[in-house]
Amino acid sequence: MNPILPKDIHQFMDWPWSKIEPLFQELNNRPIDDSNVGAWLGDWSRLDEYIAETFNRLYVATSVDTTDKAAEQRYATFLDDIFPKAEAADQRLKEKLLSSNLEPTNFEVPLRNMRAETELFREKNLPLKSEEFKLSTQYDKIIGAQTITWEGKEITLEQLKPVYQDTDRSKRESGWRLASERQLADREAINELWVKYMDLRRKMASNADFPEYRSYRWKQFHRFDYSPQDAKQFDQAIEEVVVPVAQRIYEKRLQRLGVESLRPWDLDVDPLSRPPLRPFEQIEELESKSSNIFHNVDPQLGEYFDIMRQDDLLDLDNRKGKAPGGYCTDFTAIRRPFIFMNAVGIHDDVQTLLHEGGHAFHVFESAVLPYIHQMHVGMEFAEVASMAMELLSAPYLTQEQGGFYTPEDAARARIEHLEFSIRFWPYMAVVDSFQHWVYENHAQASNPDNCDLKWAELWDRFMIGVDWGGLDEEKVTGWHRKLHIHQVPFYYIEYGLAQLGAMQIWRNARRDQAQAVSDYRKSLALGGNAPLPELFASAGAKFSFDAGTLRQACELAEGTIRELESIS
Repeated sequence: MNPILPKDIHQFMDWPWSKIEPLFQELNNRPIDDSNVGAWLGDWSRLDEYIAETFNRLYVATSVDTTDKAAEQRYATFLDDIFPKAEAADQRLKEKLLSSNLEPTNFEVPLRNMRAETELFREKNLPLKSEEFKLSTQYDKIIGAQTITWEGKEITLEQLKPVYQDTDRSKRESGWRLASERQLADREAINELWVKYMDLRRKMASNADFPEYRSYRWKQFHRFDYSPQDAKQFDQAIEEVVVPVAQRIYEKRLQRLGVESLRPWDLDVDPLSRPPLRPFEQIEELESKSSNIFHNVDPQLGEYFDIMRQDDLLDLDNRKGKAPGGYCTDFTAIRRPFIFMNAVGIHDDVQTLLHEGGHAFHVFESAVLPYIHQMHVGMEFAEVASMAMELLSAPYLTQEQGGFYTPEDAARARIEHLEFSIRFWPYMAVVDSFQHWVYENHAQASNPDNCDLKWAELWDRFMIGVDWGGLDEEKVTGWHRKLHIHQVPFYYIEYGLAQLGAMQIWRNARRDQAQAVSDYRKSLALGGNAPLPELFASAGAKFSFDAGTLRQACELAEGTIRELESIS
């Protein structure tokens, strides 16, 4: 079957369904038994790889330029004409394999996932999924079009980030308020999208015979190793353990800045009024110095990154019309990752590239697995790959190691990262708790005004230490600016769980960096071929929700911050 597929994925991307369908039909008609199931799986996998890569490449084209009408139309055509039919055909092959009772070698976890997907599948949900993808494109367009005029020049809100690091407080406030004003101008547009999202998700859950969307989504995410109650336990542990640590960080910042209250525009500036870290001016410098860092962590990881540079698998600079955020996706047929981000010359850009580099290394390390079905990794562990890489890279940020900073500035950058990591956990708990509330109260949450009220309530519960007085509208609409809530619901606790795993890997690296990196790489090579607890254990960590493990991580972070402060 493989010779039928073109060697060049770009040729396949132009195929209509009439050329793809016979390949699925042949697979469905082919008898399978113990002697040939491996070859059959290989042919099915290769076809799915081409379809997955087509999907990802078309999506990338819409995010690198949200104003590209042709790219948007091509993506929409795929979602309408190919995606639902391929999903339905894929489902028939899953049912064929499951009904055969065959158990291919090293395929236990994929079979478990297929059983769940088969139970969830409903033909009438396919056009709803396509519509949901289109709504996400509309969200990207809204956010991507947000610009302001700053010092006589039109800039994106991402390009405003360096202003938040300026030592002139009035300048920071002015920039922050301009950005907020622009974001609030899209309040109604995002609210309208939200109502459509909620209606679609209610229908999808109902079509699949689920009483509510959360249980549907939980199964869709293959969350077999923990429950919604475990997630809530984690949020409660964060409130108990991390919120007080974050408060101490905010209080220290308040004292060092010498202000009466800490405001939202005071969170990114250096608390000792030192000039902002400016690690690079050109994207080439970001790439080359990041390459040096990755080579220092592990020569093979550095080689992986260099392949990405050579093969044009990076789009790192910010520009008008580009979708927000950063991500790493995979081009499955060629077994290569692609990194997208919005760099503007600040340290956060370095952290983002190190983070997405971890995802990219996951793609490279698991590329040896024979079937696409073995590569679907739970995001709880996929994010360990990225967050651990940030911490494993930290010792190599200095210029003498080929990185970006003097020893003093490297220490300062690491302090920023560790403090941000602690501050992140309470924010994650806001996002996660908000999503549980949304889908436990679907009708109520379909009214955006109620979402505003709930977000504010959770914000006041977890985000203690920053004064939002007089900024009520900006605070209550914070959920508008977290794309996961809109585009990938329930995808956020993964970051919190993964950060806890990553800190355990970092703890191991402080004792033996080489062994910790070796364990890290071995765990990535497993792909999705093991349950979450085993993936974490293979990396030298514990898959955990408890306050005790969180407390150990916070103590390690706070202790390291104190060490680094003696250098910075």
